[in-house]
Amino acid sequence: MQKDQTQLKERIQKLSAEINKLRYEYHVLDKPDATDEIYDSLMQELRALEEKYPEFKFSDSPTQRIGGKSLDKFQKVLHKTRQWSFNDAFNFEEIKNWEDKIKRMLVKISDSTEEKLDYVCELKIDGLKVILTYKNGHFVSGATRGDGMIGEDVSENLKTIFNIPLKLNQPIDCIVVGECFMGKKELARINKLRAKKSEALFANSRNAAAGSIRQLDPKIASKRRLECFVYDIDWIDLTPALSLVKRGSEKNIEMPETQIAELELLEALGFRVNENYRLCESVDEIENYYSEWTKKKDKEDFGIDGVVLKINSRKLQEKLGYTGKSPRWGIAYKFPAEKVTTIVEAIGVQVGRTGALTPVAHLRPVLVAGSMVSRATLHNEDEIKKLDLMIGDTVVIQKAGDVIPEIIEVLIGLRTGREKIFVMPTICPICGSPVKKENIGAKAEKSAAIYCVNPKCFAVEKEKIIHFVSKKGFNIDGLGEKIVEQLIGEGVIANMAEIFELKKGDLQPLERFAEKSADNLILAIEKSKQIALEKFLYALGIRYAGEETAVLVSRSLHEVLGVEINNLKELINNLPKITKEEFLKIKGIGEKSAESLNQWFSDDENIKLLEKMREAGVDIIVETRQASSMLATGKLQNKIFVLTGEAGSWTRDELKDMIRKAGGNISSSVSKKTDFVLAGENPGSKYTKAKELGVKIISEEEFNEMLKI
Repeated sequence: MQKDQTQLKERIQKLSAEINKLRYEYHVLDKPDATDEIYDSLMQELRALEEKYPEFKFSDSPTQRIGGKSLDKFQKVLHKTRQWSFNDAFNFEEIKNWEDKIKRMLVKISDSTEEKLDYVCELKIDGLKVILTYKNGHFVSGATRGDGMIGEDVSENLKTIFNIPLKLNQPIDCIVVGECFMGKKELARINKLRAKKSEALFANSRNAAAGSIRQLDPKIASKRRLECFVYDIDWIDLTPALSLVKRGSEKNIEMPETQIAELELLEALGFRVNENYRLCESVDEIENYYSEWTKKKDKEDFGIDGVVLKINSRKLQEKLGYTGKSPRWGIAYKFPAEKVTTIVEAIGVQVGRTGALTPVAHLRPVLVAGSMVSRATLHNEDEIKKLDLMIGDTVVIQKAGDVIPEIIEVLIGLRTGREKIFVMPTICPICGSPVKKENIGAKAEKSAAIYCVNPKCFAVEKEKIIHFVSKKGFNIDGLGEKIVEQLIGEGVIANMAEIFELKKGDLQPLERFAEKSADNLILAIEKSKQIALEKFLYALGIRYAGEETAVLVSRSLHEVLGVEINNLKELINNLPKITKEEFLKIKGIGEKSAESLNQWFSDDENIKLLEKMREAGVDIIVETRQASSMLATGKLQNKIFVLTGEAGSWTRDELKDMIRKAGGNISSSVSKKTDFVLAGENPGSKYTKAKELGVKIISEEEFNEMLKI
């Protein structure tokens, strides 16, 4: 009996090994050594044996790829290593600037300037980033990138991808990073099936891959032929493999010292690596590689949206390190933004939370940069005149990545004479109230935008609530634009305070709401009731009082204005007493912001709104006096910064955060009160104004030195 059991176990292990070998040859090496019939026959035998003898069914068995049981939701995963994203470059000049910056930095931080600086070019696959974890060579889990710190566990879906190994060629512990994608042929096959069922088609292979990986039922993912290229090792422990070497194993594994060696190690471990990487010794060679792939990218079965450049030496990578968001030693060289032509079929008008009327072009739907586009913002009436745009015109639109599509040119030569001139409305298209331009500046010049004068306009209220629940405000998950519009339209809520009075019974009768979705939204609302003071002030949507003003006010209430606020009740009691002149004492707050803050908190209707929130359980979290004091004694204490131009080493949000943490303040406009204008690439009018006023202009490098002092 014992002998039979041993033989059964051995048979199952050999079947698994043979099937994995065939899988590797077919899906990784792209060199099938057996027909599908042979593969299917071996799988059938293995499946039958495992069903009969489940005690011999191992976690890395090929049968585990068919998909596990359906999940209720994805579990959150804290990444062992933070997931970074590369900064983007869109032309060769930016690549040269990137290299120059690296060389200057290496001169400062390196004890040797003779280290060779060469680069690895890898194709930037247009897919979904995944993080794969292995223990003793066995696949343990897989997750999405998420926000870089926390992702979602999609292990069961990733198991269905045949070129992700469930068992590595060496028993090591590691975390690797790859890109999941759906091939163009597979996308066409899936869309053909969806069309037959009258289901919505996937716009592109990236959306299809992301949608498949995020299916709660792994069996759906298993029916779609997803693929994966692995390109990076986030963390690795070679101890198990090295111990085998000491016992006489022929395969010696060493920690890779270069990016090229890292890719070769990944291949040796059994991962599929995109073979089109290239070592380049200069930026000119990089440009040649980029130009070559710009021409032939569309011939591949997978989507490519650029080239990722990495310094080859891992030693230099470690020296250069990271900014708050991106590695300094790498950059994504994006392919040119797609430009296509289409027709402006109509021009509509949207009303924002400030009452501003914004013209929007309704386009004949067209595929651009991987997504179907049917609208483009026109900003204001002056922009329409500048473009010389008419309804019916053929236009050139451009979309780069996630940027909102824009009309960049009108093809005047294609006009037929049937085009119509667009005229901005003289009344609000939503509520019918009068509209007008506002006076701006000391000379009372008219604004480019026109505004609805009705503060209770449905569109204004809707946009206010959308702003109120946004990520930078109360961040209520599940309360998106369509749900807000539905709740207002159905008369369930009339203002932002009534959000916190919602009950499950208010939601369930509505379309889109089942018991579970109603429960989830009520829970999200409940969780949001405790909110930081600066986020609370921002969420109120007070005109001319954006994110920076909210931070300045929350910091300065005690130190500058002598007001003690620890909860919402104290805020309601004290802020209406603060005059415009007192708000102006806060460094960084100008006339418009001070006046708007004073008017908002002097309005009885607004105070009633705050009282309703308090009664519903909303309260504010105030920064401790100690933390506030630390900010007030920082290196940039009370210095006012204005940011302009494109950020380089850091994102704009990261720069703002660094300034605040060092005790500085940020303003959106340049004035005589401004201490520094922090200028990036291609600075705008703020740079010009700073020169006129004699305000000191600094670069990111100079800003970095200020923080070190």
